[in-house]
Parts: sequence; structure tokens; C-alpha cells
Amino acid sequence: MRVLVIDVGGTHVKMLVTDEHEPRRFDSGRDLTPESLIERVRSATSDWIYNHVSLGYPGEVGVEGPEEEPGNLGRGWLDFDFESAFACPVRVVNDAAMQALGGYDGGRMLFLGLGTGLGSALVADRVVISLELGCLRSNGGETLADRLGRKGRERHGHAAWERVLAETVEMLHKAFGADYVLLGGGNSRLVEHLPEHARRGGNDDAFAGGFRLWEEAVQPHDRAPSSAWRVVP
Repeated sequence: MRVLVIDVGGTHVKMLVTDEHEPRRFDSGRDLTPESLIERVRSATSDWIYNHVSLGYPGEVGVEGPEEEPGNLGRGWLDFDFESAFACPVRVVNDAAMQALGGYDGGRMLFLGLGTGLGSALVADRVVISLELGCLRSNGGETLADRLGRKGRERHGHAAWERVLAETVEMLHKAFGADYVLLGGGNSRLVEHLPEHARRGGNDDAFAGGFRLWEEAVQPHDRAPSSAWRVVP
């Protein structure tokens, strides 16, 4: 099995295939539709051989794929047939869930993805659950996604961004009874002082999670036996 992992973000699309070590990328944005994604991925990976695909999607994902249009990309993602487009089996999961699966190191883990917005997922008892913690309210009427996303850091400054992050980690660590909080996403590297109970994720967590999606122990949530990993939308 050779797996192509595609991590779709609001700023970049990153790709890696089995047995390669250097990811490839191209810019995303509001003009990125699923059709243009397929075209650009095929162009960027024309010399790679793969027969399975893992796709990390920046939005809600259900059994049949994306369940909402992404806020930072083009339109047309709902009901898009990725398996026909790639001509091979495809598993689509929320991008935060894919990163969380890749960075998981046992126990009950809460994942916070610091990027264009705020991704989140909970991993425990062999289950990966996608969350939408970015919609929770922060101080001043903004959401956590507003405050901890890229624009929030630019608007309020780095010191305020780190302060809110530390408060958020403390609050959510207690609320979820997590053993630790994994900070991922492109902006996790900007955190100068890791909050208590927090760890910094690796740059390759999304790829590791994408590869794990096709391991024997990881199954779609609707077909998984009780002893297998389950990825729940």
C-alpha cells in the first residue's frame, strides 16, 4: 500500500507519499475548489506512485465526506466524489483529527491546532473525536478562533495571543480531563512559553496521522470493530 496524504489548509496544501521524506506544497486560498485541488495535486505529484489517499479537510466531515463549505477556500466541496477523481480509495477526515491522530502519544489527549483558525480534537480510548472548540466565546465577545487564529495574533499582538492561549489551555485541560494538550498547526512554532500541561506537536503530525488512517487498526467510525481505532466526525 502506498498512501498519498494531503493536508488542506487555508494558506497551503501539503502532500507526502509513502517512503518519501520531503513534503511538497502549493498555495491555497479562496479560489481553491475541489476540482482545482485535484488538478494541482496531480501536477505536483506526477512522479509519485500511490493507490490510497488520506485527505485532511479544514471543516466538518461526515461519513460521506465534507458536510460544510470551508470558510477560507472555494466552493463545491459538498458531495464531491474524491474517490472517482483520484481513481483510488480515499478517506476524508477533519484536518485537526488527522493531526491529532499523528501526534497522539497515549492517554487522553486534547489537540489544539493553531493556524488560520483553531482546530481541535480529542483522542482517548482508541477514539479520535473532531471538535469545534473555536466557536466558544473568549473575552470581548470574540470566539477562540478569532483570538487564537492567525488574524487574532496579528490584531492583538503576540504577548496577548500567548496569554489567551495559556488561559485556554488551562481551562480546556481541566474541562476535558486531558492528560496533556498537544499544540499543533503552523503557528505552534511561534509559542515561546509552552503552557503547563501543553506539548508542541511535530511538523509531520498531519502526515503521520494520514498514514495511520490506513493502518489495519484504524477504520472508518461506522465500520470499526470495538477493538479498533475509530475516527468520529
